[in-house]
Amino acid sequence: MEPQAPDQAREDRRWMAEALGLAQRAREAGDVPVGAVVVREGEVFGRGWNRREADADPTAHAELLALREAAGRAGSWRLEGAVLYVTLEPCAMCAGALVNARIGRLVFGAMDPKAGACGSLYDLPSDPRLNHRFPVTAGVLAGESARLLRDFFQERRCPAQGARNA
Repeated sequence: MEPQAPDQAREDRRWMAEALGLAQRAREAGDVPVGAVVVREGEVFGRGWNRREADADPTAHAELLALREAAGRAGSWRLEGAVLYVTLEPCAMCAGALVNARIGRLVFGAMDPKAGACGSLYDLPSDPRLNHRFPVTAGVLAGESARLLRDFFQERRCPAQGARNA
């Protein structure tokens, strides 16, 4: 995990706030609230939010959907210099896709101690055995990201209590 300059930290919060808005879209659709934005040279190249339930697709994670859109817009699967902002630490599948896409940097909100592959359970972005490595900034708007997830799962466990908290 790398330290941040003040301008970079401000920029990271800006794009993470957009990812949180996308996570809210997933939540409203009944899916786990995770949102992702791919940014290159200050411009959004791709957006995604979890659509596993809506698409009946186990690979419809926010990160993968954002990467697909970004690659289409870039006209290349190589996303060097791009930054992926995502509200939850990527899983092994998504971290592997980031390696394969040659992403320039990853910024995420909440840690995922049960499935995270960018520092929690695994650390694929810095694994020297892989053909690409990239810097990771963790914890950007982590409280907001974690709260969105916690509230979502609380509503699933106790629908009446979730309605009171909304």
